[in-house]
Amino acid sequence: MYNLEPYYVWRNQYTAEDDPRSPFYGREYSEFEFSDRIYNHYIHPQWDNLGSSTLFMKLLFAEYHEGYCIIELIGEWNDTLYNDIMIFKRNIIDHLIDEGINKFIIIGENVLNFHSSDDSYYEEWFEDIEEGWICMLNFREHVLEDFAQENIDQYFVSGGKLNEYAWRTSQPQQLYKKIEDQVYRRLNTAF
Repeated sequence: MYNLEPYYVWRNQYTAEDDPRSPFYGREYSEFEFSDRIYNHYIHPQWDNLGSSTLFMKLLFAEYHEGYCIIELIGEWNDTLYNDIMIFKRNIIDHLIDEGINKFIIIGENVLNFHSSDDSYYEEWFEDIEEGWICMLNFREHVLEDFAQENIDQYFVSGGKLNEYAWRTSQPQQLYKKIEDQVYRRLNTAF
């Protein structure tokens, strides 16, 4: 896992460590010292520790005027043993909501497993972003099935085209507009 880096092509447009509104403002990164691990596997030092021992992230882009952010995850999303959703919600999401973010694009192609607990933090997150949405982009099929089995998928938009999107070929603003279009199409057809 040490060679899986967070996506870095947008770094000329946004870096969380240089953004005073980011929860990672002022962080300094090493290219050579590998200190964080998921179980016994070291991960690339560019990933951000959100406070979980199994789930790490990178805030790839935040646009406060439009109210959206793009987050890439890596690891195992484990609510059963480590209450990862509580940690993610309290340490990262609440901070971003306080800064005006209400639309979240969560990229999960490097999330290997999901273990559920209850849905209270998902429900809270959903309620905290009244006019916004949460999009789960490119999660593995078995992880989405686990979300659905636990009825957590009711709190976000996922699957279909959102599960096969070639997001790396887009600029962040283009990605946001395409995802926003998909989200509103789904919401409009649901009613």
